[in-house]
Amino acid sequence: MLSFWQFVTVVLAALGLTMASAHVLEMPQKMAYSAELYAAVNTTLYRYFAIVGGAYQIGGIVSAWILTAQLKRRRASCKWALAGAALLTVSFVSWLVLVEPVNLQIGAALATAPESVPSLWQTLRNRWEYGHAIGFVLHLLGFCALVLSVMREGDNPVFARRSPLPVA
Repeated sequence: MLSFWQFVTVVLAALGLTMASAHVLEMPQKMAYSAELYAAVNTTLYRYFAIVGGAYQIGGIVSAWILTAQLKRRRASCKWALAGAALLTVSFVSWLVLVEPVNLQIGAALATAPESVPSLWQTLRNRWEYGHAIGFVLHLLGFCALVLSVMREGDNPVFARRSPLPVA
């Protein structure tokens, strides 16, 4: 059962990382967009990031905490899994604090005064973009910690250290 949770956790954390990575890779180009183009892109492109990406994020966090509990008797692996679970959680909290308020403001403006959206995005752009960048760094660190928890010597025979040279 442990191998199952290791696999599920790493896959979900990796899929969640794709969302954050995409935002960071797009940032240099998008920061140079006009207010109108930025608003057009941001109000149309990210629908499935919320739906699918949210499932990845929450699934990754939940499975990382389950993995941490399952590793409680394997001290070194448990420490890395705990760090990974905590960092994924903090990454999500940073999104809730930094990015989601912007999403809510833009959503309200779209419903009540759509003509104000480009100027509102212009005002909130840095918070939204850099909020995603902060989340990416935290998520990447969490992902790395989870991978290290899986790679700990002796915890998983697939990743156990082996001599690179054949023994004669």
